[in-house]
Amino acid sequence: MDIINWNDFEKVELRVGTILEVADFPEARKPAYKVKVDFGELGIKQSSAQITKHYTKDELIGRQILGVVNFPKKQIANFMSEFLATGLADENGDIVLAAVDKPVPNGSRLI
Repeated sequence: MDIINWNDFEKVELRVGTILEVADFPEARKPAYKVKVDFGELGIKQSSAQITKHYTKDELIGRQILGVVNFPKKQIANFMSEFLATGLADENGDIVLAAVDKPVPNGSRLI
């Protein structure tokens, strides 16, 4: 594990946003959804998320998640990902989303 200092941590823009739309992403190499998330003052951003094992599209709508919003855009198949949806792998390697347990304003930064 690399040790970082506070300045390193401050460079990472971990923000909360609310999922507005979810669509299938059949072009992705691994099963994934395309998600659109409202990050408040930062706007609406889209990403590919490999979260199909634990979540249906319908149950994701309205859910607040944590995303890294200051990575460069990344092309995934025919889709441009604008943020990284964060999560943790379960015992099978399937992703469980990192989320907040009470509503907070979209765009709030993890501190």
